[in-house]
Amino acid sequence: MRIGFYSPLKPPDSPIPSGDRRMARQLISCLRNRGHEVRLMSRMKTREPEGQRSEQIAIENRSNKIAENLVSRLSGRKSWCPDAWFTYHLFYKAPDWIGPKVSKALDIPYIVAEASHAPKRKNGGWEYNHEQVLKALYHADLVIGLNSSDAHCVKPVLNPDGLYSQIKPFLENRGKGAHSEDKTALRDHIGRLHQIPRDSIWFLTVAMMRDGAKLESYKLLGTALKKLNTKNRWSLIVIGDGPCRLEVEQLLPQNTFFLGTLPQDELIKYYKAADIFLWPAIQEAYGMALLEAQWAGLPAIAGNSGGVPDILQHNLTGLLSRPGDAGNFAVKIRFLMDNPIIRKAMGSTAKNVIPKTHEFEMTADKINGLVSSTLERYHLKK
Repeated sequence: MRIGFYSPLKPPDSPIPSGDRRMARQLISCLRNRGHEVRLMSRMKTREPEGQRSEQIAIENRSNKIAENLVSRLSGRKSWCPDAWFTYHLFYKAPDWIGPKVSKALDIPYIVAEASHAPKRKNGGWEYNHEQVLKALYHADLVIGLNSSDAHCVKPVLNPDGLYSQIKPFLENRGKGAHSEDKTALRDHIGRLHQIPRDSIWFLTVAMMRDGAKLESYKLLGTALKKLNTKNRWSLIVIGDGPCRLEVEQLLPQNTFFLGTLPQDELIKYYKAADIFLWPAIQEAYGMALLEAQWAGLPAIAGNSGGVPDILQHNLTGLLSRPGDAGNFAVKIRFLMDNPIIRKAMGSTAKNVIPKTHEFEMTADKINGLVSSTLERYHLKK
């Protein structure tokens, strides 16, 4: 099948790393792995973070021109034309203005993965974008959910023939490098390289440093760590970078080691060497780094928000804390610090369970089945 792919928040070939870019690439890999020919339809980014209606209309106008050009080009008899349109991640700050128009004009099914509908945005600065999200979802033939907390608001606004199907967030080809090297040897190497005390408990945080929810999570993390009163027993390793780095550096305690961004093959070594993964996960969809950490056998503490419970099994692979509660987050940290046997057991469980429940091949099979059956259903309606 020929599939036109579009990601309105961030294109999959963006030079800026993020979980969103990662998932877009993995979805393309799933489709290609099952024999589909996938082409990127546009790199148009529709994100409007300030709630400015005039800017949203300007983005719509630019998107409309792109949609018109695509329809004109793809309608040619000798042109490559998709059998289905696949949009990844639409929500009120980054709606899809292109996919519904092109799919309708070409008479092909419109498929969405990871969509959210926020009824509270019906009024206010994002009202215009919100209406487009509703239109896109009603037009959708299939919505694939990646965050289970989205389902209760998305399902009611689908058209009567629209199908909603939930899958788990997943990882492609992860785990081998993380499990093949000895933890002690990795700690010795990393400790010498960055002057990190090897006899301390190593906390690890992996996240971009940008304004909004990410910065709020860093603020909560800093507040929680300052409540520990065990300064000499732990070290925090932070991997990530971004426009708010200077502010993040001021938020976190002195015994924090900022390593910037790292290549994926290097990052896996830090998951293996660390003792506990920490991330407050304020307004987090689910968190690719959180999933990857557990895959490598690292127990995690994260805020119980969004789709985080989809990937962290409380009391089995880690601990969930009350959302936005720095005191409760600190309590969870102290518990795992003081209970190394439980900590190691959670890490072992994570290493065994997560790869089985968030596995690429299984997910690729399910997505392939959903996309193929959607195309069949679409043509049966004609």
